[in-house]
Amino acid sequence: MAGKTTRVVMPQLGESVHEGTISKWLVKPGDKVVEFEPMLEVDTDKVNAEVPAPVSGILREILAKEGETVQAGAEIAVVETGDGAVTATPEAPAPAPKTEAPAPAPKTEPAKVLQEGSPPPADSAGDLPARPGGEEPHRYSPGVQMAASDLKVDLSKVTGTGLGGRVTKKDVQDYAAKASAATAAAPAPAAPARPGDGDQVVQLTRVRRLIAENMTRSKQTIPHAWQTQEVDMSGVVANRNANKALFQKQEGFSLTYLPYVMAGTISALREHPEVNSTFNETELIVHRDINLGVSVGLEDTLLVPVVRRADGLSIAGLARALNDVATRARNKQLKADDLTGGTFTVNNSGTFGTLFSYSVINPGQAGILTMEAIVDRPMAVQGMIGIKPMMYLCFSFDHRVLDGLQAARFLTSCRKWLEAVTVETPIY
Repeated sequence: MAGKTTRVVMPQLGESVHEGTISKWLVKPGDKVVEFEPMLEVDTDKVNAEVPAPVSGILREILAKEGETVQAGAEIAVVETGDGAVTATPEAPAPAPKTEAPAPAPKTEPAKVLQEGSPPPADSAGDLPARPGGEEPHRYSPGVQMAASDLKVDLSKVTGTGLGGRVTKKDVQDYAAKASAATAAAPAPAAPARPGDGDQVVQLTRVRRLIAENMTRSKQTIPHAWQTQEVDMSGVVANRNANKALFQKQEGFSLTYLPYVMAGTISALREHPEVNSTFNETELIVHRDINLGVSVGLEDTLLVPVVRRADGLSIAGLARALNDVATRARNKQLKADDLTGGTFTVNNSGTFGTLFSYSVINPGQAGILTMEAIVDRPMAVQGMIGIKPMMYLCFSFDHRVLDGLQAARFLTSCRKWLEAVTVETPIY
């Protein structure tokens, strides 16, 4: 007896992740697939992940090829299950709300399934057109809603070009581009650069393109402002020197200066909770938890894994958490949840010798604090010239959330905490 066919759809692999690129199928048509065992590998702007099979059966057809970018909810394969039994309950997603973001997905969500003949999920290809007479309002996918929010586009004015008149993300982007061209007298763009003799053309990876889009969105939507203060790191240097040998022996990795700056940042965020917030057009959301993002630069990308509830950790605890996420980032073992939910970000470009940095704010946060290189400099100390290990703290902040006075108070609190560290300050 022929089995029943089950249509497998692309799962949502994390909060705010609405599409993925199929990098590799681990099975081919005719192969047996086993529920919860890896079926394919997917790349997103956040992570690389294996997607487990939602049912057991025989893979009959692959609908989305390797290298293809697929929206969450779109059909990607057909599986025939034995004796007509579907081992996972089919799911028909509810329409996406207009004003709320989708709930976070599990860390690694199995691909979802649809029985043969079931309608596709509402978020698989944009909006559903209204019925004649306006009986039913439009429904838009999370990706379309996010694009409209970022670009400040009224979706009711956008004409859909997708199947059945559905509005797609590209429709929103095209509408925004035309509106911008109509309202701003911008000079004609320069002709794209052409490679010359001996030039090397390097194609941008998907991750690099997404980083570029994210940084552009940050600069276009967030009014950045910047301040810096110089910090005397004498106490921090003395404390680290006193503890680093025992710490290395007990923990198995080096104690760096970054956990100290993270601890100072946490103390300043407790004192100035408005910095640990998100601007939401009509309201300010002040977050209870301090989930500290830490910039990790790799050869070909930049990741910002999050240390959750960092305010409950000691200096040593912060060092452990930092070592964990940085190691997993370098080994490409981060999951989608490791990169979401940050409320503030700390950057350590000083490890490369920089002295001043104007960092770009992660969208959804009020600021980013950068620690610079620690440099011995001659300083006036009680009327005498002394050599001190000095460091600049640079703070980029959202001027919609913070004024200069608030930003300066936050930066001062962080500086004072670091300057109050002594050789006796406990790290555990």
